[in-house]
Amino acid sequence: MFDGISPEYDLMNRIISGGVDIKWRKNVVAMLLPKKPKKILDVATGTGDLAIALTETNATEIIGIDISIGMLDIGKKKVKKQKRNKKIKLEIGDSEEIGYPSNYFDAVTVAFGVRNFENLEKGLSEIRRVLRPGGDLIILETAVPQKIPMRQFYQLYTHFIMPFMSWIFSKDKSAYQYLSDSANRFPFGKAFNNILEKNGFIGVEDIPQTFGVASIYRAQKPTS
Repeated sequence: MFDGISPEYDLMNRIISGGVDIKWRKNVVAMLLPKKPKKILDVATGTGDLAIALTETNATEIIGIDISIGMLDIGKKKVKKQKRNKKIKLEIGDSEEIGYPSNYFDAVTVAFGVRNFENLEKGLSEIRRVLRPGGDLIILETAVPQKIPMRQFYQLYTHFIMPFMSWIFSKDKSAYQYLSDSANRFPFGKAFNNILEKNGFIGVEDIPQTFGVASIYRAQKPTS
């Protein structure tokens, strides 16, 4: 599915979010800047937007993994065009079987990817494995606003406006219907905080973004 929509994926992201997804990624980077991570893994990197943004941390190694070859091909072209090849490596990889040693990365990020994990808890467990003790996990994911009238507008937007825009701009209408449905089903906020804690992360917090239509989750791997 993601291979099929890869050529239009970046454009659709900008249209659907009104471009505010760029700001959200900058907020993820801002959270990592004080930590000065040297090795960062970006899981479900897609076309590499967050991996590219993470170069602002001055990390010496940024690895982006994804199961979609089509997405990675677009990402590699962007990385090459922006001359970030020396810092960023994009490669095929599965969140449930990350091909790196335990305790390898200082930080792991995921942007709009955890809701697509086939097995959420297995993916989180594998992320925890490759994080060094005390390392940071930062996840950017969609959420459902809880306050009136934003909640009603969000439901209208995701159920009617988003499908209409995908009908205009996309060749694969079912893909964007899936993305809309998965966003509405995802256990956001405290529910996802509880899942992170259940899978061994500490210091868990969620920071709502733009009236609660997305959240950034921050957690750490225990030092012992």
